[in-house]
Amino acid sequence: MGKKLTVYMIDGTAYGPRLSEIGNWVGKSIYSPRASINKIMNRPEFDNPGVYCLKGDPTDKAFDERIYIGEAENIKSRLKQHLSDPNKDFKELIFFVSKDELLTKIQIRFLESRLVQLALEAKTAQIDNGNVPSLPTLHEADISDMEYFLEQIKLILPVMGFKFLISSTVAPKAPEESETKFEIHETYFIKTKSFEATMTETDQGYIVAKGSEAKKALSNSCTETYRNMRRKLIETKVMIENGDKLIFAEDAIFSSPSAASNMILGRNSNGFTEWVNEKGLTFKEIQDKLNEE
Repeated sequence: MGKKLTVYMIDGTAYGPRLSEIGNWVGKSIYSPRASINKIMNRPEFDNPGVYCLKGDPTDKAFDERIYIGEAENIKSRLKQHLSDPNKDFKELIFFVSKDELLTKIQIRFLESRLVQLALEAKTAQIDNGNVPSLPTLHEADISDMEYFLEQIKLILPVMGFKFLISSTVAPKAPEESETKFEIHETYFIKTKSFEATMTETDQGYIVAKGSEAKKALSNSCTETYRNMRRKLIETKVMIENGDKLIFAEDAIFSSPSAASNMILGRNSNGFTEWVNEKGLTFKEIQDKLNEE
């Protein structure tokens, strides 16, 4: 089922501050580049309790974003502290409040804790929060409301350019979940004398299966982008050492077949020809057949 997202450009410019709302949702968000925050600080949303995310440049090139997640009973007061703090060198801000102004301190602490937890589990961005804040105790109905609130936050964040909750691995399926959350289109393999790997093409991305093996050393031809990608996978323990090879400890999501094959083969490669299905057809041959239909 689709959802309607309304984005209002507060100053009428494409790259300025924006207000976002989802139909029938009690929450709303304000996004702003750092340079524009003072221009909109007098908006009533800044006086509300809520959760916020600060985005800056990562200090580790393996990541695209550096994120800090926080909560405040008064967003304006907390932001003023961050703006004057030389250690909070952020470039963009987004925060979430309730339209009815009824979010309590415990509820925003719950949202903060869950956001930090999900951000660390996603293994996508450099997270400045060192630890997951303890999850406060809420009544069952409040937990349900806050989880729904969180689902809307997860929809808005990537639209506003915050990608840190887009997981680089596949979350383990809960025991009560009987259906796959994404559609599998085809399964492919890479097999050499030393190792083998499996990749499934899904609507979520190209997923290299847990247990797949990879060459430990990277060749000189491997670009900096893929060297950083390999380092990130090792630092986040998605790939772990196992003798003279690397093993995928989790299902890992890649944006292209070539990115996946590069991590397996340890060199620049063309994933369209490296990956083959159980009949020996390459990824490219399968795609060509589909395009002919």
